[in-house]
Amino acid sequence: MKNLTLRHLRATQEIARHGTIVRAANALGLTPSAVTIQLKQIEEDAGIILFDRTNDGIRPTAAGLAFIDAAQMIEERLRQLDDEVDAIKGVRTGTLALGVVSTAKYFAPNMMATFRKSHPGIAVSLAIGNRAEIITKLKNHDVDIALMGRPPKDMPLHSVGFGDHPLVMVAPPDHPLAGKRDITKEEIAKEHFLVREPGSGTRISLEIFLGEIPGRLDDLGTEMSSNETIKQAVMAGLGIAFISAHTIAMELEFGKLVTLDVIGMPIRRQWFSVTRTDRTVSPAMSAFQVFLRERGAQCLPFFDKLYPMLQQSD
Repeated sequence: MKNLTLRHLRATQEIARHGTIVRAANALGLTPSAVTIQLKQIEEDAGIILFDRTNDGIRPTAAGLAFIDAAQMIEERLRQLDDEVDAIKGVRTGTLALGVVSTAKYFAPNMMATFRKSHPGIAVSLAIGNRAEIITKLKNHDVDIALMGRPPKDMPLHSVGFGDHPLVMVAPPDHPLAGKRDITKEEIAKEHFLVREPGSGTRISLEIFLGEIPGRLDDLGTEMSSNETIKQAVMAGLGIAFISAHTIAMELEFGKLVTLDVIGMPIRRQWFSVTRTDRTVSPAMSAFQVFLRERGAQCLPFFDKLYPMLQQSD
């Protein structure tokens, strides 16, 4: 591999990303023949095929995926080197790629703004996605730090909690169970649920909560793709939802939704800062981790009354 260059590695990345030599060449600002030559050089030097040529385009082989992963890691390390050199020179700058699950988008902007006040030289980019999408970004080194409620267990990760994450059952104010105390698990299990996609953090927690009810998980409820859609559907009377309290602060304040007094709820989880253990921590990452440890919890929506309607009726 002595003849391998950064140019070669970037070519493999673009070929995999675009699926054709022509589109990869356009992205690189090269001719298709130049990219073809680069790919041929890599494959001859490595003694193995990196891409399968098919009628639908070209797809990376197992060896190709290894090259692409190496290219991503090297690119990431070079970016970190820029940050480290700036830190050595005393320049308080850098970049941070932050990924958050969709539930965290309700507090992430405030968290970023608070962080930027004390670190104005660090440019923070934000990627929002569902749990599976953010995990994929971690795997692909597309984000430096991910904020989520339940870290995956099939990756080499370092996870640190930075604040409470209460999960509650919500309904429209005119729901028959609104205002009822000590609702049992069996009672709430009879309701129609509006739920996120399989694999989401809140859905996993709901499945654990209802797992003792025979057959209840066979038809959990109506799937919806976002918390916003679920909230609107609950307000329209289409069902109830088990949702992060951090997503409903405004709806509770204006009386659009109420929390139900279910025995065993709210379920208190934790918000975690998640990083890969197989990568170097840049100064920007370190600064954000210190910020989360010292001030992260202060950036979360505060709930002194998770059941305001019930407490007002006392």
